[in-house]
Amino acid sequence: MKFISTVLLSVFATATATAKKMVELPSSLAANSRLGKKVLSEARRLENGDDELDLSWVIDYSIKFQGCHHITQWNADADEGEDVRIATKRLIRFRLCPTASCDSESSGGCDSGYGDYIIDMNTYLESYLMDLEELQEWTCEYYQMKVCACDDDDAKDDGFDEDECLNTCYGNNGLDYCIEEENDDDAVEFELQEYVECGQFDNGGRRRRLDGNEVEYYLGPYCSDQGGVINLGMFTDDTCTEFADDYAGVQTYKGFTGETLPYSSDSIVGMECISCEPLAEIEEDDGNANQNDDAEVEVKEVCEQLYQTAGKCENYLNVDDPNSNACNYMEGIKIVRSDGVIVSSSGGSKTTATFIGLFGVSTCLLGGYAYYLKSKLG
Repeated sequence: MKFISTVLLSVFATATATAKKMVELPSSLAANSRLGKKVLSEARRLENGDDELDLSWVIDYSIKFQGCHHITQWNADADEGEDVRIATKRLIRFRLCPTASCDSESSGGCDSGYGDYIIDMNTYLESYLMDLEELQEWTCEYYQMKVCACDDDDAKDDGFDEDECLNTCYGNNGLDYCIEEENDDDAVEFELQEYVECGQFDNGGRRRRLDGNEVEYYLGPYCSDQGGVINLGMFTDDTCTEFADDYAGVQTYKGFTGETLPYSSDSIVGMECISCEPLAEIEEDDGNANQNDDAEVEVKEVCEQLYQTAGKCENYLNVDDPNSNACNYMEGIKIVRSDGVIVSSSGGSKTTATFIGLFGVSTCLLGGYAYYLKSKLG
C-alpha cells in the first residue's frame, strides 16, 4: 500500500507541476466574452479618429462572404417583463480578395493577399442589398440600351411593342428581375429591406394569443445551423431571438399568409465575388460602358461602408500599415470553413489532454503493480 501511495503522490505531483507550467494568457478572445464584445462595439470607430481614410487601394479588391455566427448578449433595450433579456447578436465574416484572383466557386475566395473582416449582420445586409439593387438596375439599363435593341426600326417594323420586346429579351437572358409586371392593387409586394433589422410583420390586423396574451410577430435574418447561409425567419420578439415555431417560423408565416416565407430556404446573400470597382457609365454613342478617364475613380460605396465599419485582421494583406486590431477577436469565434459548410472548431485543452495522459499512465502502473502482487500471493 505504501508503494501505491507513493506512486499516486508522484503522479499527481507531476500533473500539478505540468499544469502550472502550461498556464498561459489566452491567445484569443471568446466572441461572447466581455472584452470580445467591447472589441466588436469599438470596431465601428474609424482608426485614429480620421474620417478621411485613403481607400483607393480597395478598388482592386472584391468582397467575398465567408460565413455567419451567433453570439448572445444582454439586451440593454429590454424595459418590460416580457422583453427578451438575453438577445442574439449576429455577425458576418467577409474577406477582401484581390479581384484578379477572387474565385466565386471557392468558399475562401482566395488564399493569399487578403484581409479578413467581421461586422454585424444588419450592417452587412443593408449594404449588400443596396449594392445588389444598383447592380440589377445597371444591368437592366445596359441590356435595354446595348443588347435588346427594342427601339430599333427593325423591331418596330416586325410589330413588336417595345415593352413586350424588352420583357422577352430580359427573359431570354435570365433577367427576370428586369421584367415589370402589372401588380394587383390588393397584392402587397414583399420588401426584404424592411426586415433586415428585425421588422414587425404586418399580418393584416390578425393576432394570435399565447398564454392569454396577444403575440406580435417579427421577421428578420438569422444564420443557419451550418453557418454558410443567411435565411429569413419569423420571431415573437423585437430582437428576433425567439422563433415563432420549431421550424424557424415558417409554419406560422404560412398560417397567416398561405405562402412560403421568402428566403426561408434560399440564402439572402450569395457566394459571388463583389468587385469594389464602381459600375461604368453606359454611353449611348460608342456602344460601350466606360469610365471617364479624366475623372477620379472612387471605390464602390458598399466596399467603403463595410471596410470602415468592420473589425479588421489584415495580417495577410499587402498594404502599408495593415490593421490587426480584430485578429484575436475573430480567432476567438473559431469559424473554420470547408466548401459549403461552416462549423465552429472546438480544439481540446492542452492541460486537459495532459491530465488524461497522466491518468492513463498511472492506471497502467497501478495495474502492473496489482498483477505483481497477485503473482507474489500466488
